[in-house]
Amino acid sequence: FEREKKGHVAFIGGSITEMNGYRPMVCEILRKRFPQTAFTFTDAGISSTCSTTGAFRLRDDVLSRGPVDFLFIEFAVNDDQDAGHARRECIRGMEGMVRQLRQHNPAADVVITYFVNPDMLQTIQAGRTPLPMAAHEAVARHYNVSTIHLAAEVARRIDARELTWEQFGGTHPAPRGNTICAAMIDDLLSIAWHEPLPVDARPRPHPLPPSPLEAGHYGRGRFVDPRRAQAGDGWKCHVPDWKNLPGRCRERFIETHLLCADRPGARLTFTFDGTAVGAYVLAGPDAGTTEVAVDGGPPRRVDLYHRYSRGLHYPRTVMFFTDLAPGPHRLELRVGEDKGPDSSGHAVRILRFAVN
Repeated sequence: FEREKKGHVAFIGGSITEMNGYRPMVCEILRKRFPQTAFTFTDAGISSTCSTTGAFRLRDDVLSRGPVDFLFIEFAVNDDQDAGHARRECIRGMEGMVRQLRQHNPAADVVITYFVNPDMLQTIQAGRTPLPMAAHEAVARHYNVSTIHLAAEVARRIDARELTWEQFGGTHPAPRGNTICAAMIDDLLSIAWHEPLPVDARPRPHPLPPSPLEAGHYGRGRFVDPRRAQAGDGWKCHVPDWKNLPGRCRERFIETHLLCADRPGARLTFTFDGTAVGAYVLAGPDAGTTEVAVDGGPPRRVDLYHRYSRGLHYPRTVMFFTDLAPGPHRLELRVGEDKGPDSSGHAVRILRFAVN
């Protein structure tokens, strides 16, 4: 930033990153610190998405846009209230992003920020650490990555009666809440960069640990075009007629082609090379079930409907199989005959296949 007068700073996360919140404040902080620097800022926030989706879309949404020098990550809230991840899944997604970044640019720096929702706040006030934060912190320690524990600071200020939850602004913070977060990041940068840059300073690579924290991490995660599947009758790759479908579709997906079927029994096959496979889907009020099998094994039922699907075509990554042997595999997917109790149909709408 200081010597070459250029830099690429990216932000990945859910709606807290996508919104007009802490992200533009941090961009402005960096501009003020380096007024002669030409920055590229990448906003890779997508509402509702968790760290699993983040690991699979990092390549397309961040790394493909040029060498990344600094990455800010925010997924604690979405791993909790949207995905409901177990510890293993929290680690696999976060570790996958860190490893992909470090392979892309070993000298790149990372900051993970922990935002907070009401349940997580209560957990912290009770003296415990919410599961996603503990999992992400384990990844941060393993890779020597900096973290901003905004959630703990908010809890401290509320307990000290210096702040109320309403003043903070809730799960999607108000300007006051985002200002607290940006100020904490600014303080971190002041600590990290307090000494003048030595004349002979050069970027130094961050070494990868000898072994990963979780063997099944998504460090090889990538999205694959669904048109690579061999789809039978009943499937169509098109832009759905959202106006005549129940539920709302967010603007970012409104013109996107999806691989779709809504007829029970419709089949497709998808060949891939890796250790895990899933699908990034839009799951709306009519989201159905799938029966999936790999390499001719027994089928597994997967319900695509999410508790937030009732009025929204909700973006989510559903993992069909993980911990497979490395190498080529063949996925068979069939639209299920049944559906969940709250679903109005059998729809399967695939944005991308997820392969690790």
